[in-house]
Amino acid sequence: MKDILEQVNHNDGMTVPSGYFEDFAVKMTAMLPEQEWEKAESRVMPRSWWQKSRPYIYLAAMFMGVWCMMKMFDLMRPVSIGPALDNNPVITAAISNDYFFNDYIINEGEMHEYELIEDLYETGYTPDTYYDTDDTEYPNV
Repeated sequence: MKDILEQVNHNDGMTVPSGYFEDFAVKMTAMLPEQEWEKAESRVMPRSWWQKSRPYIYLAAMFMGVWCMMKMFDLMRPVSIGPALDNNPVITAAISNDYFFNDYIINEGEMHEYELIEDLYETGYTPDTYYDTDDTEYPNV
């Protein structure tokens, strides 16, 4: 059992007569009948404008489809209104302030003109700083 091929006399059943593949193409061409389209001269029609531009138009349509799909996904995404409270310490401090919460959130931001003017004067507002010295009619913004 050392060499299996010696037991079967080196014959694996795959033999071809000698010289079979040397002139195989010539014999096969001679055996096949000539077709009608082979007899006629080359009848290659010129490509039309549509045939030339069709791959590029299909490519552009594919990219437009992908863009529309991404736009739809973006429109379906939930909209976040403003920054998150966890990431913004200013909003967190403002909401935790009772004065701010009572005046601006509970009262829905209703402040009278007098209260606004009082708050401005308390913070150091002076109307003279916002007007030209030459013309007091128009603010210097």
